[in-house]
Amino acid sequence: MNEEIKNEIQKLKKEKDAVILAHYYVDGEVQEIADYVGDSYYLAEIATKVPESTIVFCGVSFMGESAKILNPKKRVVMADGHADCPMAHMADIDRIEELRKEYDAIYIAIGAHSDKKIGIEGEDAGGVISAVEFLRAIGDGKYPDLTGKKVCVIGGGNVAMDAARCAKRMGADEVYIVYRRSEKELPARLEEIHHAKEEGVVFKFLTAPLEVLSDENFNVTGLKCQQMELGEPDASGRRRPIPVESSEFVIDLDCVIAAIGTSPNPLIRHTTPGLETNRKGCIVADDEHGITSKDGVFAGGDAVTGAATVILAMGAGKRAAAAMDEYIKNKNK
Repeated sequence: MNEEIKNEIQKLKKEKDAVILAHYYVDGEVQEIADYVGDSYYLAEIATKVPESTIVFCGVSFMGESAKILNPKKRVVMADGHADCPMAHMADIDRIEELRKEYDAIYIAIGAHSDKKIGIEGEDAGGVISAVEFLRAIGDGKYPDLTGKKVCVIGGGNVAMDAARCAKRMGADEVYIVYRRSEKELPARLEEIHHAKEEGVVFKFLTAPLEVLSDENFNVTGLKCQQMELGEPDASGRRRPIPVESSEFVIDLDCVIAAIGTSPNPLIRHTTPGLETNRKGCIVADDEHGITSKDGVFAGGDAVTGAATVILAMGAGKRAAAAMDEYIKNKNK
């Protein structure tokens, strides 16, 4: 292990969770770094090697500190494949029942990578793309040429901010964020909003998308929207947006990026009897230990919480690893 990586680990041990590096460097270095960090639990992550990029950059911190810490030229770990580690086993998510017969414990960390549809007419037009797909392409070094284009991002979370800022950096002339509530209700972090404004992103608050407009070749030409006003708080605690009559208008566009959220792969709840999921399709698990409704099956990360941060997912994995270890010890007594 070189001194640069050692220094980064020492820094992370003081500021964050050193699991970051233990999870991402693979091949010959993953064991060495994990030993240096001092916790072998991290090696049991279900992950795959992907050259040049990592799913972590998709809507989390492509432009943040993690991009500096994780050298993009190295091979890194992605959360839906397998690592070269004797403790880990990778299988399709529809094989949980089969695996439960072979293994003492299973940890599900499939993330939440299934994009949610906008739910409006015309969203299948050419030029409409999901934020995760857009950011993944950039993370893989496949930079889209948006020079002179007009781009609209639908959504108000951190992923929407990342997508909007990346669109600007890809040469877009105008970038809008359409959000149906007011700025006060934006779920994105304040610093993300601040940086987006600094980079010239235009916010269209109290605006709801109604229809993606397209030309005769089915390519995006604009987004039909409607002004909204805020009513009483809904179940989320935020004030419910209410349409304003006769307030429709059109934003001329070349590209629409949907950033309204993601959910876990729905296949797992249809192929794993006894595994409880909530109305959003996330696995129901104990926050402290990752215990699910199915004996011997643990879960954590975005598959449980919905799209969140890498640090929260790593923390969930660490706690679940300890709980699984305890579970197996008690089972073998």
